[in-house]
Amino acid sequence: MKFLEKTESICPGCYQEGNIEKIDAEIIEEDGKVWMKKTCEKHGTFKDIYFSDVDVYKKWIQYKSPGVESPDVKTSVFDFPPLYEMHESQSVLTNLLITNRCDLRCSYCFMNAGASGHVYEPTLDEIKKLMQQARDERPMGSKAIQITGGEPTIREDLLEIVKMAKEVGFSHVQVNTNGVKLADDIDFCRKLKEAKVNTVYMSFDGVTKETNPWIEKNKQAIENLRKVNLKIVLVPVLIGDKNLKETGKIVQFAIDNMDIVRGVNFQPISFCGRIKKLKDKKREQQRVDYVMMMDALEKEFDGAISRDDFYPVPFVFPVSKLIELLKGKTQVEFTAHPGCGGATYIFVDDEGKPLPVTQFIDVEGLLSFIDKESKITGPFKKARIASAFLRTVDDFVDYDKAPHGFDLKKLLKDAALGGSYDSLRGFHYKSLFLGSMWFQDPFNLNIDRLKRCVIHYTTLEGIVPFCSYNGIGIGDAIREKHSIPIKEWEKQTGRKMKDDLRKDVPLT
Repeated sequence: MKFLEKTESICPGCYQEGNIEKIDAEIIEEDGKVWMKKTCEKHGTFKDIYFSDVDVYKKWIQYKSPGVESPDVKTSVFDFPPLYEMHESQSVLTNLLITNRCDLRCSYCFMNAGASGHVYEPTLDEIKKLMQQARDERPMGSKAIQITGGEPTIREDLLEIVKMAKEVGFSHVQVNTNGVKLADDIDFCRKLKEAKVNTVYMSFDGVTKETNPWIEKNKQAIENLRKVNLKIVLVPVLIGDKNLKETGKIVQFAIDNMDIVRGVNFQPISFCGRIKKLKDKKREQQRVDYVMMMDALEKEFDGAISRDDFYPVPFVFPVSKLIELLKGKTQVEFTAHPGCGGATYIFVDDEGKPLPVTQFIDVEGLLSFIDKESKITGPFKKARIASAFLRTVDDFVDYDKAPHGFDLKKLLKDAALGGSYDSLRGFHYKSLFLGSMWFQDPFNLNIDRLKRCVIHYTTLEGIVPFCSYNGIGIGDAIREKHSIPIKEWEKQTGRKMKDDLRKDVPLT
């Protein structure tokens, strides 16, 4: 065993008993893998996988960026103890939960009203306040919002909510959905497009009915979105003993539909919600880390996509700093912890095979160059930076291996004009984003990661980091406080909760 890092976590045993107790934790190397290990005086020692390849961990962890104090992000809500003093990342993406009702019952979901026994559904006035709260956040207002649930399309006023988001000032609006209604109703897809939804995030857990009972509905939703030209990102929850084996096939499906599918964002399962009866054996069978996902891709594509092609979220931090220098105003900064997620971009070569951007661009050299340029001071700095790019940038590209028509100078010019949030826009329209974000739970919570979370919920109790909201139950408490029992909701609306459920597809 080799010690790598010291951090803090919580005790899963105490959490299962209804308490949050902060304890010391270590990141260790053992048998070529990286683990979190922690000991509670009452419940003993816990050990969970972090990276199942120490070399990937070492590559990623070096890109830990400086934090940004975000005083408006809550480090504690209600009686939850403050696990840290100040949040250190701004909202790159804000989640807005508009309902916990859903028309399906996914086996791994703990959010839906049927499971919780109460209905959470803020009014339009409350939703507008939640949006404004995120836009007013310091040190910089949120620019991107994901409207989520439950199943947001179950609300009849979803289009009004989308339009409200644009009016409040969000430049990027996503709708997170299971896709069933989009499959049923192409006119609804068209209305989402007209309301200026930028991207649909659609659950997509596999390419077979065994792993994805709604695969035919997913395919029809994609066809409808293609017809109205509304871009989509596939969001698979990876579970070790369920669909990990289809990781590569999901990516191939996305490549085959790259005209409308702009990315795949894998989410390895996190154990939240009803975990009191969760057995260690089941957790170990279902647990997936980044390297397991990468290994599945390597096998599917015979090494054409590999772990070497992925870099952590803060790898692109220098791009934000350069745009700030050129524009003279603060940009969205990707200061997430390296353990929070990673990504690459996949192009397609002339034979239709995947071609990761890392295989024709020296991305480390390019980002090092950008980092150096972002520190330039003095007179004529913009002109000096532009001149340096014109002279140097093509040195980082192997145009013999690059896709036909690839022009890095033009892409970087578009980035400089568009701002850091849109800095990879040129890549998006020519390639497939391939990423993963592994959200935390009581078993693997790393407080150093938590305080750098860049995906936040705007709630009626303030701005809350994603892994606090879902991972340690703060969201449950907030929803319960601002909800009504199902029977009361049914009395007020004259409807039955069971009427929400689909009758033409499997529920789980």
